[in-house]
Amino acid sequence: MTSDTPEVPDALARPFAEALAAGPVVLDGGMSNQLESAGHDLSDDLWSARLLAERPEAITEAHLAYYEAGADVAITSSYQATFEGFAQRGIERERAAELLALSVELAREATRQARAKGVRRPLYVAASVGPYGAMLADGSEYRGRYGLSVAELEAFHRPRLEVLAAAGPDVLALETIPDSDEARALLGAIRGLGVPAWLSYSVAGDRTRAGQPLEEAFALAADVDEVIAVGVNCCVPEDVEHAIETAARVTGKPVVVYPNSGETWNAEARRWEGRSSFTSDEVTGWRESGARLIGGCCRVGPEAISGIAGAVR
Repeated sequence: MTSDTPEVPDALARPFAEALAAGPVVLDGGMSNQLESAGHDLSDDLWSARLLAERPEAITEAHLAYYEAGADVAITSSYQATFEGFAQRGIERERAAELLALSVELAREATRQARAKGVRRPLYVAASVGPYGAMLADGSEYRGRYGLSVAELEAFHRPRLEVLAAAGPDVLALETIPDSDEARALLGAIRGLGVPAWLSYSVAGDRTRAGQPLEEAFALAADVDEVIAVGVNCCVPEDVEHAIETAARVTGKPVVVYPNSGETWNAEARRWEGRSSFTSDEVTGWRESGARLIGGCCRVGPEAISGIAGAVR
């Protein structure tokens, strides 16, 4: 920026929870589809996390595209980044920790580049924490019920949560959680980290992917101070409206929603199938129903996020 350009307040000067209380916040869209549209091959168990080591600049470019489209929040590329997953690729623990922290720094770099391009609204970084099933890379993140105890799941999540929290994101995105047992583990794992979080389930109808009623699943977060929003993501758009009403009623917290395009992931073929049912026309209704953080997940790109930003502002 030139010296005569008005200085934009740093996002950290206004905590994310305060921004959320002040009005609707626009999330970004799918990281993987944006990377694929730029020509990157993600046919790998590490998915977009592979590019943390191989093409980090591509991740920054993807974040920047969403900031320029109107997103207020960039969700990091750490969804499928775990110590265990990296170890399977021969990446040692110290290097894995560096890559986890890098995911936050790449999103911060995108905010700096967005500033240089004239973006003048507050920008935030959410550190993505995907479910245990994402590490397995077999589609089980859409089923849950891994055969692990809550304590075992908490032990799996806590180390990477510590690394991500230390990297300084504005919020932790506990996302695409298919199972209330895993949610319980994550809620235990975030205690004492000093970073707020949102909890977002992957759902089918009025239940989690593992089949638990949403009322029970959302209730787990109702009295957890670290959780500043609850909701759903990576579900079909048709499931959003009921989830908003249920989350708001059960928890009294702001609601986060970022569905996928409406297509279905075929885990065996490793591809999306079906037709998109996502339209920005639905966003006004979601906002009126109580959603405060609104964006898109898989197969929702910058054009759709631009439409969301227009609808909520």
